[in-house]
Amino acid sequence: MNDQPPAPNRKPLPPAAQRALAEAEARRQAAAAKAGTAPKELQGPKGPEPTRYGDWERKGIASDF
Repeated sequence: MNDQPPAPNRKPLPPAAQRALAEAEARRQAAAAKAGTAPKELQGPKGPEPTRYGDWERKGIASDF
């Protein structure tokens, strides 16, 4: 995430914040590992996923279903 050392004028993070950051990093790594295992879709729509906003979008027109 950030490879730079902390700034000297900042106070240290409390243990709860450090645990939260560690848990978030673990979730990011798990999500990245899971994303790589999805099979490639055959004959699917070109471009971005049409259902990415919860509605079906086709040629700029969104329809709620």
